[in-house]
Amino acid sequence: MSITIEKILAASPATARGQPTHLSTDAKGERIAYNSGKSIFVRSIDDPSISKQYTGHTAQTTVAKFSPSGFYIASGDVTGSVRIWDSIEAENTKGEYHIISGRINDIAWDGDSQRIIAVGDGRDRFGHCITADSGNSVGEVSGHSKVINAVAIRQMRPLRAATVSDDMAMCLLHGAPFKFNSKAAGLHKGFVLGTAFSPDGNTLVTVGADKRIQLYDGKTGEPTKSIGEGEHTGSIFAVSWSKDSKRFVTASADQTVKLWDVEAEKVVQTWKFGGDASIPDQQVGVVWPNGRSDGLIISLSLGGDLSYLVEGKPEPIRVVQGHNKSITALGVGSDGNGQTLWTGSFDGRVCNWDVKSGVATVVDGQSHTNQVTQFTSSAGRAYSVGWDDTLRIVDESANTFAGESFRLSAQPKGVAAADGRVYVATAAGVEIYVKDQLAGKLDTGAAQPTAIAAQGSLVAVGLSNNAVRLYKVDGSNKLTQTHEATNGTAQISVLTFSKDGSLLAAGNSVGKIYAYRTASLELATDRWSAHTGRVTSIAWNAAGTHAVSGALDTNVFVWSLAKPGARVKALNAHKDGVNGVAWADGKVVSTGGDAAVKIWAVSGLQ
Repeated sequence: MSITIEKILAASPATARGQPTHLSTDAKGERIAYNSGKSIFVRSIDDPSISKQYTGHTAQTTVAKFSPSGFYIASGDVTGSVRIWDSIEAENTKGEYHIISGRINDIAWDGDSQRIIAVGDGRDRFGHCITADSGNSVGEVSGHSKVINAVAIRQMRPLRAATVSDDMAMCLLHGAPFKFNSKAAGLHKGFVLGTAFSPDGNTLVTVGADKRIQLYDGKTGEPTKSIGEGEHTGSIFAVSWSKDSKRFVTASADQTVKLWDVEAEKVVQTWKFGGDASIPDQQVGVVWPNGRSDGLIISLSLGGDLSYLVEGKPEPIRVVQGHNKSITALGVGSDGNGQTLWTGSFDGRVCNWDVKSGVATVVDGQSHTNQVTQFTSSAGRAYSVGWDDTLRIVDESANTFAGESFRLSAQPKGVAAADGRVYVATAAGVEIYVKDQLAGKLDTGAAQPTAIAAQGSLVAVGLSNNAVRLYKVDGSNKLTQTHEATNGTAQISVLTFSKDGSLLAAGNSVGKIYAYRTASLELATDRWSAHTGRVTSIAWNAAGTHAVSGALDTNVFVWSLAKPGARVKALNAHKDGVNGVAWADGKVVSTGGDAAVKIWAVSGLQ
């Protein structure tokens, strides 16, 4: 048996209110790189389902930038560490350099792909210039009194670098080696958030929270003119030049992206996102990939959506959606063929995935306001429970939340559906819903439910006293206990029936999995024990011969019932833990703390 990664469906870029997110594309305009969680994702622009994930950082990442050659990426994190690594496989790290004592806000490469300047928030300095291959110092970043937000390097000789900061100034460095030359203060009246040299090196632009767009001479750093007074009505977070150096785009908190003609000093086109005062539609990042012939512009919203814009078209030609917070729940569509998946994240966002194309769509309507706990689906509907103590229903065909949500009596531990009934396990007991009405409740006594599963008329409940109870439901929606298994050594964290209902898998909080035969709850095997952390999810394949499990130890295992000792493992499948696994069309799907969905090919099952 073997398990190999087939596809990584990347997380969305991480965003923060009132802070720019820097996007970067390679010289050919084929790939985009950005930070999300503790990972950096390198993603194909034309087919976003193709991506690579770099997991070398141990802390939250903040920025990633392609070298002009396109072969390397420099990425920074909140601890002030910068790593240089190859952009093709996203595995081999060329060097790791500690730059400052705080968060790295931005990185820039010089035109030879040899030097980088990293800036951010430090105690003794706000940035540094180093060589990419050895980390040797090639100058210093000075002149600012507060945190530096962005840096840009002129891509030809004579070398110039511009840094912009919360002290409302722009400093010009001459290089190499880079040293302070001049400072332009008093122009911006707020934090300066973005800067960029035009590709021909003649013009420098800075943008900021005061809605001002200021132009400078690219060689001398002399301020020339300010354009677009009164156009943007919110902070401008980002700016990016076209390859002909005649135009640039800006992204702003007023939910717009504007395309500017530099010579005419006016807006050529405005794209507006969302309705009135929609905070998730604030545009916090923008990049104009050079090397493309179609003039594509990519903009990032605060909600994490990447919008593909083309001049002359008022609407985005494509919107790439996903999660940028830890995915806490994974479910499969009710049709049973595994072509659609449901994911829910820590912030309550719910997405629907098409496995074949790798495209995610955010579910419309009133979503959960807090962490999504579990999904189940039946008869064209998906059911989700979350830490906002509600049960919500999604209409699968319309991809919207249907009707009202149901308040639960306590925090939900899980949800299951079978034979037209929906069972919700809460800290207070089990609630049974029939035809969107509460039809009954089960009190489990002193032991609280910790997990639930249902198949046909059988309902299995995991309890806080380490037991697994099997109930049968009758026509009056009453649950009657039939069997109980008390061999568990730790609290049950997940329960799953096989497709025909003959087997029940129970995972516990110390990483052990028991497989029971449901007829009498006798053990089929207790040798599925390789996880070292709490088991978060188990899924049986269609034949009921193999199961896949994921746990907080970041690993995914595929188990065999016939040969309990023969297991295959995908170690470090998801940084910060695996939170969901499923079978989809003979393949294994997993998701977890890195907010990515991964599809694995499993071969040679024994």
